[in-house]
Amino acid sequence: MSKKPNGPDPLRTKAETQLDRAPEADETPRPAKKLLHELQVCQVDLKMQNKALLQAQIELEESRDHYMDLYDFAPVGYLTLTREALISDVNLTGATLLGMERSQLMHHRFAHWVAAEDNERWNRFFVSMLQNDERQSCELVLKRGHSSIFHAQLDCLHIKAGNDGNSVRISFTDISERKQALEALRIAAIAFESHEGILVTDACGVISCVNHAFTRLTGYSTEEAVGRTPAILSSGQHGRDFYQRMRTTLNKQKYWQGEMWNKRKNGKIYADWLTISAITGDDGNITHYVGIFSDITSNPESSAEIHRLAYYDSLTHLPNRRMLFDRLRQALAASSRSKHYGALLFLDLDNFKTLNDTYGHSIGDLLLIEIAQRLTANIREGDTEARLGGDEFVLMLENLSENTQEAVIQAGLIGEKIRHAVALPYIVQGLELWCTASIGVSLFYGHETSVDELLKHSDFAMYHAKNEGRNGIRFFDPEMQATLVERSALESDLRHALGRGQLRLYYQIQVNNERHAIGAEALLRWVHPERGLIFPEQFIPLAEKIGLIVPIGVWVLQTACAQIRDWSTNPATRDLQLALNASALELRQPNFVEQVRQAISITGINPALLKIELTESLLVDNVSDTVAKMNALKALGISFSMDDFGTAYSSLAYLKQLPLDQLKIDQSFIRDLGDNPSNAALVQAIILMGRTFGLDVIAEGVEAEAQMEFLNLNGCDAYQGYLFSRPLPLKEFEAFVKQVDTPKVTTTLNPGRVQHSYAQPS
Repeated sequence: MSKKPNGPDPLRTKAETQLDRAPEADETPRPAKKLLHELQVCQVDLKMQNKALLQAQIELEESRDHYMDLYDFAPVGYLTLTREALISDVNLTGATLLGMERSQLMHHRFAHWVAAEDNERWNRFFVSMLQNDERQSCELVLKRGHSSIFHAQLDCLHIKAGNDGNSVRISFTDISERKQALEALRIAAIAFESHEGILVTDACGVISCVNHAFTRLTGYSTEEAVGRTPAILSSGQHGRDFYQRMRTTLNKQKYWQGEMWNKRKNGKIYADWLTISAITGDDGNITHYVGIFSDITSNPESSAEIHRLAYYDSLTHLPNRRMLFDRLRQALAASSRSKHYGALLFLDLDNFKTLNDTYGHSIGDLLLIEIAQRLTANIREGDTEARLGGDEFVLMLENLSENTQEAVIQAGLIGEKIRHAVALPYIVQGLELWCTASIGVSLFYGHETSVDELLKHSDFAMYHAKNEGRNGIRFFDPEMQATLVERSALESDLRHALGRGQLRLYYQIQVNNERHAIGAEALLRWVHPERGLIFPEQFIPLAEKIGLIVPIGVWVLQTACAQIRDWSTNPATRDLQLALNASALELRQPNFVEQVRQAISITGINPALLKIELTESLLVDNVSDTVAKMNALKALGISFSMDDFGTAYSSLAYLKQLPLDQLKIDQSFIRDLGDNPSNAALVQAIILMGRTFGLDVIAEGVEAEAQMEFLNLNGCDAYQGYLFSRPLPLKEFEAFVKQVDTPKVTTTLNPGRVQHSYAQPS
């Protein structure tokens, strides 16, 4: 008999407890009764033991299944090999890595899946494993099925068991990507120590590493260069415009290449051929810059090339800005000696960008070459023609008359000759092209005016020629000088306006036929501490010219979205829609859609409360790109309005292509509505057109009850103008809206539209 356990059996105790609750039969003899009770206790005890065993079995099976899942679907392959190197077990991950079904692997030699070049090494390694109890690792090239190979890392352990049951357990992973990365790093390390100088900077331009060739070419050691900027190599030969163009190209194309004049540590100036690549992270932001450069001053051929690169335009082979300035300085000195006038003619091609976008940059480049040839053929011997870049050319005329009026006439005649020559048709690769030029002229006499001022004067006169209808000539005069001085001061102030918080958004209400507020137009204003309130038409063209319109547009977008968010908690403003006018330069930005998406995401606003207004003239330049960006924003829930509708020629041609929600009748048609039958007919046609295409129609510039009555009778949906309110600062606008009955139900316009407009208030 087995010994009784120390202490009571819990199952037996539980069984006895259950039996004690059963009623006793007094007539049963005592011994029999005791025996029966013992049997009954054992029966209950056995049932309980069976139940406990069944539960333990279930738990054991669940644990086994869990283990098998972990084993089969582990991120690494597992193999078990016999002493004969036969596969006795493999998990699903291992079978997948080897490209076979598990059944096709079992009881086969593992060597079948080792690449031929590694077979001998594997055999030696396996023998070593059987003779050693320590964990060992190796790298092998394995076969994946019958079609490909991969690099694998194997971690192996010899397991000893009795009766010669030894085995080897292996875990293995695919390290092909790691091997490729290491190889790429090895190649990069070799390339980094090439004969060309290499420097790497962070996004802020701080040098993080250089190679030996950098030290040899510049004279700066690694310790002297790291932590500083490439400005240590600056020769002073390049102006701010050069570096600005470089930065612009890097930001847009992530690549820049060109000739650069640098200075060695010993002070000697030399020429480099420099290539800069911008490295971006996963988020698209620039993280590093890599510059590779070589010295191109080492032989006579290179010296000639340096001169050509330094002083001539690579496309047209005309003198570039540097040579023009050199010759202009010489011309000023010659004029001072001879007492003869000279002239600077600044040419800018009209609508060249449209032509370039239509036919492609290769056709545009060929056209520029032909124009350069015409300029050369139509100037006098001894004069200079130069290309500043893009579609800008400059002609320098010398030895004009000593008399001012005669010099003006001479320069004008040459300018007309040039203008006429440029305007003749071109045949470029079978295409007939037409191009005109706007020309600005400034006279010079001795050293009365600096080189920079002369170029600025002729440039300013050229813009007057543009504004007066293009394809014309305009001379710089004293009145222009006063305007130029004022514009220069305004430009200086404008560069600081955004940073100093001087820009504001004013809001002009938009109403429906019941005069309920349905939206607002946000109008950009510049509140200058000394000049007072400055309207957009005074500074937006300047902002576009000096490259500030894009950051201003981003500020307007972010401010408008933040305002929509703030209004969402106010019952009087929460359903207002805010519309923003996008300028052509903004829309051309590759990241325009992402900027809008981020502004919406950061503020968390309802996109339906944001409307973007586009002008017809903006849409003509690149319709396909515009439509693509509009569709991307439309998918977010943003709506679109065509501003100043009817003032350009493209309305019907593009109306079907554009995902518009609204047409906005230009205020010029509303102003003379009562006195001009043609305007009335045109307004009726626009409203009918809007209804035909399923678009809302809003009229701006409504100032009289009669105007609204006419528009209302003809089916106009919404109105904006001084009849309802002038543009107001934020606080005044919010106070004004509280007085207006703002319905919470959708009106004839989609609820909630507002605009950042660069236009004159309606």
